[in-house]
Amino acid sequence: MTDFHTIEAGAHTIAVRKDLRVPMRDGVELAVDAYHGADDGTPRPALIAMSAYGKELQALALTTPPQRRPSPMWDGCIEAGDIARVVREGYVHVIGDMRGTGDSGGVMIGNYNAGGVPQGQDLYDVIEWVAAQPWCDGNVGMTGISYFGSMQVLAAAERPPHLKAIFVSGGHYDFYETTYHGGVMWFMPRAAREGRGGDSGIAHTDVKSRMRQEYSAEELDKLVEERLKDPDVAAWPNLVHVLKYPKNREFWFDIVMNHLDGDWYEERNPVNLARNIDIPVHLQIDQGRGWTLDGHIELFNTLKGPKKLDIGSYPPMQSRPWVEEHDKMFRWYEYWLKGIDNGVMDDPAVSVFVEGSREVVTADQWPPKPAEHRPLYLRPRQRLSAEPEHMGAEHAAPDGFYQAPLTVTDKVEVLHWSTEPFEQSTELIGTGAAHLFAEIDQDDTNFILRLWDEASGGARQLITTGYLKASHRELDEERTTDGDPYHPHTRAVPVEPGTIQEYVVRLYPFAATFRPGHRLVVELSNDEPLADAHNALLPPDAFHLPVGRPVTHKIYRDAAHPSRLVLPFTTAAGVAVA
Repeated sequence: MTDFHTIEAGAHTIAVRKDLRVPMRDGVELAVDAYHGADDGTPRPALIAMSAYGKELQALALTTPPQRRPSPMWDGCIEAGDIARVVREGYVHVIGDMRGTGDSGGVMIGNYNAGGVPQGQDLYDVIEWVAAQPWCDGNVGMTGISYFGSMQVLAAAERPPHLKAIFVSGGHYDFYETTYHGGVMWFMPRAAREGRGGDSGIAHTDVKSRMRQEYSAEELDKLVEERLKDPDVAAWPNLVHVLKYPKNREFWFDIVMNHLDGDWYEERNPVNLARNIDIPVHLQIDQGRGWTLDGHIELFNTLKGPKKLDIGSYPPMQSRPWVEEHDKMFRWYEYWLKGIDNGVMDDPAVSVFVEGSREVVTADQWPPKPAEHRPLYLRPRQRLSAEPEHMGAEHAAPDGFYQAPLTVTDKVEVLHWSTEPFEQSTELIGTGAAHLFAEIDQDDTNFILRLWDEASGGARQLITTGYLKASHRELDEERTTDGDPYHPHTRAVPVEPGTIQEYVVRLYPFAATFRPGHRLVVELSNDEPLADAHNALLPPDAFHLPVGRPVTHKIYRDAAHPSRLVLPFTTAAGVAVA
């Protein structure tokens, strides 16, 4: 039964319609709450926020001050937006639970219900139901960050008639690229699904594993045993546990079992579905998690209608409850939902914050400036240079490191190379690549690169990252360009131990200016440091699966093996040639 009451939010009174039941076309009902002004009952535009995290959790935005990482009170699932402000700005804030979660009926099968009723279909029905309510004037937008942002794209792709525009912040789109970076498993999706590491997680009501729906128990047992042959998986207790006991961890189980890209991920890939979107879309993302930035750029390039791309500053994790970017959001919706000509569409389509210079570069496309991809070569004595090495491997002997599994050590071995101090401001904007000529003594490893801007006093900021599982080294030559490699990740090819292979690691998009006196530092490891200044800004589970076997790495950087970075310079390289 619907509960109608009012609550006090500071100097304002908010009317709340709790547990409204929204009928889906198959008879299932979804539960939503509607927050609006306690005034004369004038119909208002509505902003809808839908997720699997539970609408009651979102209500904490009314009582919990925003938290930033590394606060232990930061909960990554309170993402529907600032309810009190949405109401003050003259909108109805509708917050609801997706099928199979929270107070909603039905079943969710697999991540984003990929094995069940398309979530876009349910969202279409919610949007049209909201538009028909007496408290809505028929103009509908959507709001929310991360999961909520992804739902907006799925909804818009269905073209519900009353959805006029969306404002997406920090969404996740290509789900393979969200959960495997260069083929290396990322643990943060576990947090959002199981409720770990600062996330409350999914509000499970009736959720099922898609794998367990599509395979018999006998078939699935064989697939699980095959997955456990991966030493990295077998060495991590949580993964063994989830594979052996998937009940109540169904979504994480599905992710772990599907480590290759392909139909499983592409079937309902929001980037593919976005080709059907014809309404205005505003995309916003901050720097610091390159795979998420990459997804926003890919989505922006896919969209055909009116669109904006706003790339903000580091660090990557916004507050929870989510309150950032609301000024931009309300300006967007003031234009598209309220019909106020505020000039928002006169602004350039792309806005990029450049780290270092702290300037904002605007354009009508990404990248916002022409860039020339130029090499910086790895050289002896940890140097990066615009000039390649002229000696052979017999004299320019390779760098190397041995990494023991983290079951027997806490130490992560890291190699690094550095430029000389920059002599003039040097700007880089775009994607990059690292070409590594490496020899390993196992049939697989990870290559993890982190690029830093290091000041003369030693303070530094992360600029971008790159990941590649060695067995995923295959390139799609037709889609690969200099400084922008493309790996299909559709099969794993073991490495022949003891052979020198060229590994091309994609460096995620970034925008940075290196100021005079600063250095560019690149670090290479096969695991991530367990704790550092950057990781402290991320949720506790935001790390990648460590390598579960001991591996010796030799990194060749001689005349015959020109290991190098290929970076997007928009200005002359203002660094002395070493």
